[in-house]
Amino acid sequence: MNDPVRVWRQLFDDSVLLDGFHALKHAVRFGARVPVAVTTDRRAVLELAGELAPDVRAALDGLLTEVPQTAFTALVPRPHPTSVAALAVRPSRAANLEALARVPRTAPVIVLDNPRNLGNAGAVIRLAAGFGATGVVTTGTLDPWHPTVVRGGAGLHFATAVERLTADELPAGPVFALDPEGEDIRGTKLPDDALLAFGSERSGLSAELRSRADHLVSLPMRPQVSSYNLATSVAMTLFHWSATGDAPA
Repeated sequence: MNDPVRVWRQLFDDSVLLDGFHALKHAVRFGARVPVAVTTDRRAVLELAGELAPDVRAALDGLLTEVPQTAFTALVPRPHPTSVAALAVRPSRAANLEALARVPRTAPVIVLDNPRNLGNAGAVIRLAAGFGATGVVTTGTLDPWHPTVVRGGAGLHFATAVERLTADELPAGPVFALDPEGEDIRGTKLPDDALLAFGSERSGLSAELRSRADHLVSLPMRPQVSSYNLATSVAMTLFHWSATGDAPA
């Protein structure tokens, strides 16, 4: 059997880091190719799988290799409390773009316009996967596949299409942009083919994306409250879509 530490070091630069049990569980559940997975306690991880994710226990049994604590911390500088990590092959950009462009669309695409917070971006991807969104697109400099984003998304990047695009590259569909000056979202039905656009945590929508919006909508908010967290805004909007559109039950 190949030395997992050597394999890890060979693959690390071109792979997606799955940091923790839940990230690995979700990646395996949604078909990720995982060439190497390591832990300091194989038995404990398999017991956890048996308790929380029996559907992937057999797959993890075939993937996991136990390594000493010193080797594990050398590979993963900020180890997850579950003491398991893996490397996965990132889905091809072509496949993700095909999924985002496919019509008719049965669920919206989330657009994060120039997001800045890695943890928020991960939380949004986790939400999008949970609601069955077609995908998550980011504009700007943030890498949506950054290890911190993947950690925040609990490995659910593999359950939806995640890509970074320019505003000109967005897939087709009506753009519903969240903006304080928009109409109350409670009076709007969000179609399944919508692009739901959210501005950055600090400066809101860019002028470029705002000008492309077909509709400006706003979330209900008590006066004198400045804003909602980005992930909270996405969750509220997706819930509204699921309650008023054709989202799967």
